[in-house]
Amino acid sequence: MAPKLDPSLHLKAFDDGGKLAEGLADHISKLSAASIERKGAFTVVLSGGSLVSALTKLAQAPVVDQIDWSRWHVFWVDERVVRKDDPDSSYKLAHDLFLSKVTIPVSQVYSINDALDAEAAADDYQALIAHSIQTGILDTSQQGLPRFDLILLGMGPDGHIASLFPNHPLIQERQRWVCSIADSPKPPPQRITMTLPVINAAANVVFVASGASKAEMVARVFGEELPAGELPAQMILPHDGNLVWYVDRAAAGQHGC
Repeated sequence: MAPKLDPSLHLKAFDDGGKLAEGLADHISKLSAASIERKGAFTVVLSGGSLVSALTKLAQAPVVDQIDWSRWHVFWVDERVVRKDDPDSSYKLAHDLFLSKVTIPVSQVYSINDALDAEAAADDYQALIAHSIQTGILDTSQQGLPRFDLILLGMGPDGHIASLFPNHPLIQERQRWVCSIADSPKPPPQRITMTLPVINAAANVVFVASGASKAEMVARVFGEELPAGELPAQMILPHDGNLVWYVDRAAAGQHGC
């Protein structure tokens, strides 16, 4: 069984999306400063969907001028295997709404190789992560897993995270860091995704969920003990890191007080 989460420890509720974005920007800014002071770099993992819209405050004054963007290294927790200019591309969404508005060096934005098929793209991305460890950009956990400074996650209406869907075989993957998926229940079907061990090795994991459509799943994450795999979002609890859910009042539901 996957344990239900304690809202007093892991849930931050905001009145609306604007306040949520402000709180998130402040939190990320502080994590960035601490990581850069400690090791000279900040490794951030993005997901697609509505999460990217919540990052807009990072690109606005006063926060944008408080961050040393030259030290950021940006990865993706999952990606659709499409061209970078395809409307389905998570890279394109992040570029249009966020990355194009800040000054992160292009060489420090690690999108997938869109010339490869899904399996080869997953192998290539895992090799890229391994190279980032070798060059000192990425830390490693005590288990030898890549240890990102921050992984930002959204949650699908079925409770999926990254491209890890309820009761899918990839939920059980424990060896690889990055896998391909050819049968995503949500189109497009060809994707790559980081695996649960990598996500749970992060120093910080932040979920962002907003709107009444997320309330039922947020309630299940924080209110039920479910069989492992039934609700992937509930399986995220870093082994040696911090977890926080940023939600608006509509998504918080009964936990919004």
